[in-house]
Amino acid sequence: MKAIIFGGSGFLGSHVADALDDAGHKVIIYDIKRSAHVRKTQKMIIGDILDQKKVENAVKGCDLVYNFAGIADIDEASRKPVESVKSNVLGNAILLEASRKARIKRFVFASTLYVYSASGAFYRSTKQACELLIENYNEMFKLPFTILRYGSLYGPRSKESNFIHRIIKQALTQKKIIRYGDGEEIREYIHVLDAAKESVEILSKEFANQYVILTGNQQMRIKDLLMMIKEILGNKIKLEFLPTKEKIHYEITPYSFSPKIGKRLVSRTYLDLSQGVLETIRDFHNQYNPRHNYNGIMATDVKKK
Repeated sequence: MKAIIFGGSGFLGSHVADALDDAGHKVIIYDIKRSAHVRKTQKMIIGDILDQKKVENAVKGCDLVYNFAGIADIDEASRKPVESVKSNVLGNAILLEASRKARIKRFVFASTLYVYSASGAFYRSTKQACELLIENYNEMFKLPFTILRYGSLYGPRSKESNFIHRIIKQALTQKKIIRYGDGEEIREYIHVLDAAKESVEILSKEFANQYVILTGNQQMRIKDLLMMIKEILGNKIKLEFLPTKEKIHYEITPYSFSPKIGKRLVSRTYLDLSQGVLETIRDFHNQYNPRHNYNGIMATDVKKK
């Protein structure tokens, strides 16, 4: 089938584009900036999702529409409420209308576990609004959908707004990790490659018009994650836990009571968290220490003779 990924230049979107490509689908990436990872087999369209005519022309002839566009960072959304509503809510409405006109076979929306939560501020509220709009388009126009509620992602191509990216960078460049809070919060991290693979698996009929939770299979305290990174780096970094007055997003679960329950998709195979973190450290080491070579996982200086 022919798939178009809005926001396909981003962290998750670019990996989903590759996963669709690997599965034999024809892939179009639509983003406001060119993807650094676009393949020769993929078509790139530079454009804004608020450009309704351009969006409608891009969607024509497609079977699948994925929406990964908009403001995806909780802190950024909190700083920019109006921009968040425009890009997340209005942008999603434009994509839905274009999908209706093109009679696409599945509209796939990237939501979040925070949609169930009392946390997340404007990020959460825009995702809730988008989910309601998708439900309305299904009720009124029979537009098929799948809503994907992602957990805590990590892995290659992430930005510094990503928690694991940020703490690994701090460990590699400053030889320490500072965590505000006691680190007792529990998370279920999912590697972006696993999330991308599952984002294609949901195209099967059983996930039509469903809400699907995509998160990790291993619960871990943040404190234990930081200790894991410290051990991988030869116990040569310092961990600091500092008091904070800021509200932690959630301690154990992001869920609060809601009548809309999502199915949880659990793959039979997935990347183990410790292995995934190790691979992520290797990727980021090349990025932040380009003059170093590897000796196993640790870097060694190369002296010129």
